[in-house]
Amino acid sequence: MNKNKFFPDIEGIDSLKHSRHSTQWVEESFDFDEKTQRQPSIPKTGRFVKSSLRSQTAWVGFTIMAIICATFIGRVFILQIIYGGEYSSLAIGNRVRTIALPSQRGLIFDAQGRQLAQNIPDFEVTVTPQYLPKDALTREQELKHLAALIDSTPITVRNMLEIFHSYSFEPIIIKNNLDYTTALSIQIEAANMPGVQIQEGSKRKYLLNIEPNGKIGTTSTLSLSHVLGYESKVSVNDLQRLQSQNYLPSDNIGETGVEAVYETVLRGTYGSEKIEVNAKGRKQNIISEIPSTPGQNIHLTIDAAMQAKMEQIMNTYMAKAGKTKGAAVVLDPNTGNILALVSLPGFNNNDFSGGISETNYKKYIQNPNHPLFNRAIAGTYPSGSTIKPAYALAALQDGIITPYTTVNSTGGIQTSGHFYPDWLAGGHGITNVRKALAQSVNTFFYYIGGGYKKFKGMGVNRMVAALKSFGFGTPLGIDLPGEAAGFLPSPAWKLKTKKQPWYIGDTYNLSIGQGDFLTTPLQIAFMTSAIAANGTQYKPRVVDAYTNPVTGKQIQIPPIKLRIYPIDKANMRIVQLGLNDCVYAVGGSCHGLSYLPFSAAAKTGTAQWSNIHDTHAWFTSYAPFNHPRIVVTVLIESAGEGSGISEPITEKFYAWWGQYEKKLGSPVDNK
Repeated sequence: MNKNKFFPDIEGIDSLKHSRHSTQWVEESFDFDEKTQRQPSIPKTGRFVKSSLRSQTAWVGFTIMAIICATFIGRVFILQIIYGGEYSSLAIGNRVRTIALPSQRGLIFDAQGRQLAQNIPDFEVTVTPQYLPKDALTREQELKHLAALIDSTPITVRNMLEIFHSYSFEPIIIKNNLDYTTALSIQIEAANMPGVQIQEGSKRKYLLNIEPNGKIGTTSTLSLSHVLGYESKVSVNDLQRLQSQNYLPSDNIGETGVEAVYETVLRGTYGSEKIEVNAKGRKQNIISEIPSTPGQNIHLTIDAAMQAKMEQIMNTYMAKAGKTKGAAVVLDPNTGNILALVSLPGFNNNDFSGGISETNYKKYIQNPNHPLFNRAIAGTYPSGSTIKPAYALAALQDGIITPYTTVNSTGGIQTSGHFYPDWLAGGHGITNVRKALAQSVNTFFYYIGGGYKKFKGMGVNRMVAALKSFGFGTPLGIDLPGEAAGFLPSPAWKLKTKKQPWYIGDTYNLSIGQGDFLTTPLQIAFMTSAIAANGTQYKPRVVDAYTNPVTGKQIQIPPIKLRIYPIDKANMRIVQLGLNDCVYAVGGSCHGLSYLPFSAAAKTGTAQWSNIHDTHAWFTSYAPFNHPRIVVTVLIESAGEGSGISEPITEKFYAWWGQYEKKLGSPVDNK
């Protein structure tokens, strides 16, 4: 057998014999001897086949593999060791959520314990943006389907989500006030709609149908809505303003009235629930729970029966006179408690509970009588003669007049080419301060206000100071939103605003409650209460207690004295007697109250405010005369003289009130 059969170029190979790189060989072929049935032995030449892989290339490959392995191991180290806790928390956060547990809103009761507000179930369809489909087309199809289910439009749904775009993990209410059937059908559909859910919330129902007998009837006392207010869904502005108080897009919030002012008392404290959710955001398990604390119940000073009766009487007389706008304030002069606060026309706050439709809202705001406007505390009007008691007190206290000072009323005064009339042609004759109050003699107040001939009056500055001391020109601080300050004119104001000097005629107009002076029915009522309470004026309020619904513990809010007027008792008594004469003396302009079974004191007012419209009709009063328990102030807009409509309204209310107090076991003391 040829030795070179397998290595024909053995000499070529031999030339590599001493190569330092020849450390391995490669077997490329072999032969087999058929005779011996063995493979022939390979010649022992000491020579090797050249390696097919250069060592340098091997080291490069090894280095690359080492780098890849090191990178992988390093990345695993970073993810598992350094950021492991963080990513673990994120992973848990995708399946574990903490949701708020709303508290039960506190209830509202009137002064006699009648419930005026309750919580009722409310079905809402919500969308949690985080769990909507990630694919844009699929998400759009789902939103279109949802819009069709709730009889809305995709644009409306998208707009709602855009408004609350920064609350991607919170349920956004797309529509509430769903009936049970609609809510159930949407709940079934929602099984295949990630992020969409039906949740059961609550909303307010206001019980306005309290009758004058205190029982539930068929007629709603709509003026209660101005006191109670209403709650509705939070807005984006609300969420930003109340960020520190953890409000959510699905929350309700008090918007007006007691609901707004006492929001923090009524709301309670929210709890929380840690839950496990699936990929669609559906709750699977409850992990832990912190219960919520219900809000406190509120007890009003308002007596719903008194409110209903006053509204009923006013509506009757106003309908006969063809009038639609008016206000009344009934209060306790010994505490500042508001017993009735009527503003007409009223509105139904149930229309706003949980949200109002655009159609209904337009009906309210386009109504020329402005039913949403609380005239009792926010309406500003010239006072007419109801302001005269304040001037009488100031003039007596300053020594401008005495109880015996008299003025001859001949029908008015003439000065600087202008005539300032009395309301009675020919005048009232010789008049002192009691007669001036009883018969509302303008001439007397022209004298004490602006002076006349040799008689020196108070002058505008002292008159304005007197009005300020009674709280005019500034809010009294009632616990309702929207109270107006009224307006006190001055020479400086007129010069700046009207570019005119202050004339003596301006002072005369101010002295009888005309001109630019403006006040609210609430302010006139509290001026009257200060006189009834011998100079003490309390802060007006419509809430006097809270009750914890769990423990039953009640917290009483004590009355707050605003001021005590430093007026001599003798001077105060003269003014009180003048107001009593208005009811009982011959020629008194408040004679209608003289038929009541208890004594009273009162003052009429007729306020001119337009050259083409009727005057405003005022009437303010208190009773019983010697031991006052109640103040009643009535204003009917553009209704003529106060004695023509506001006085009979007051008389009818007092007659009913006497019988009502007797039924309550608190008969009126006439001593």
